[in-house]
Amino acid sequence: MSVTAVVTGASSGIGAATARGLAAEGYDVVLVARRADRIEALAKEITGRGQQARARVVDVTDRAAVDAFADELDGCGVLVNNAGGAIGTEPVATGDPDDWRTMYEVNVLGVLNMTQALLPKLEASGDGTVLVLTSVAGHVVYEGGAGYVAAKHGAHTLAATLRLELVGKPVRVLEVAPGMVKTEEFSLNRLRGDSEAAEAVYAGVPDPLSAEDVADTVVWAVTRPPHVNIDLLVVRPRAQAAQHRVHRVSDDGN
Repeated sequence: MSVTAVVTGASSGIGAATARGLAAEGYDVVLVARRADRIEALAKEITGRGQQARARVVDVTDRAAVDAFADELDGCGVLVNNAGGAIGTEPVATGDPDDWRTMYEVNVLGVLNMTQALLPKLEASGDGTVLVLTSVAGHVVYEGGAGYVAAKHGAHTLAATLRLELVGKPVRVLEVAPGMVKTEEFSLNRLRGDSEAAEAVYAGVPDPLSAEDVADTVVWAVTRPPHVNIDLLVVRPRAQAAQHRVHRVSDDGN
């Protein structure tokens, strides 16, 4: 019988790529997101390859909906907390508290809701895995990113604390923290739909990470033997040595 793996934020980007990767490894993948059309199309794509996937429309910030979703699952062996995102690049002095609240709710409370709701099933599986997708922003601060940075620090802290609290139980807690990843929506959403500004984020950067690169890392971490815990894995493109140290190629090739 296949192990059930729940992936949140599965409608695009890293979440969708992770769902594909876990399905290819033989997991029964449950695609969780708010956009029904996208996850239903992805489930159809995956099952069309003879693999297992099903779509469930859930807002991870809605605790009642999360609890109802958890109740309908027969079991769960893997939870990938991928749903998240950033809004805006304003400094602390002018940041919108509503934006901060939204980022906290999805990046931190969304992880809390899903983890609390599924933890009994993860423990009952005998070899449960909770993986939290954070960010290098959860470890190093930078200007113009305080709201997102604060949220990702919160997600990192949640994962690290949960690992301590679950020691001795058959559930491991993994964290993958990506650096610069070029996906179809992350920077576009952060920059409020400004496609030109979103494209400029990656201008001149040779080979930023793709969603598939990060998903490959997530799938590798999840598929390690149950006694192997990947506490924290930071993954960046070679062109990014740190948040503030990114190699960009100019128009003349230098």
